[in-house]
Amino acid sequence: MDTAAIEEMFSALGPVTIKRMFGGKGVYRLGSIVAVEFHGEILLKADDVSAPEFEAAGARRWSYEGKKGKAVNMPYWSIPEDAFDDPEIMAHWVRLAYAAALRSNAS
Repeated sequence: MDTAAIEEMFSALGPVTIKRMFGGKGVYRLGSIVAVEFHGEILLKADDVSAPEFEAAGARRWSYEGKKGKAVNMPYWSIPEDAFDDPEIMAHWVRLAYAAALRSNAS
């Protein structure tokens, strides 16, 4: 996903910074990471507060297989499909991601 598309997706937050990382990109708002782009997909930050809402909307959690074959869950979730067609819905999800990032920084 190109930089302009990512910036548009996160426009509800104001300006974001995009940095290359781990073969993908990190999306930051005021120094807090709110999302990662990996293999062309944006995954939004979530935590114990917001993850249930992502799950209820049908989003899937990013995980990978660890060294011992056990799934390692990451704090990032796919964007619910309806958000791609509605800027207001997308704004809701990116704001949830930013709130999770702020809570993560506070702990």
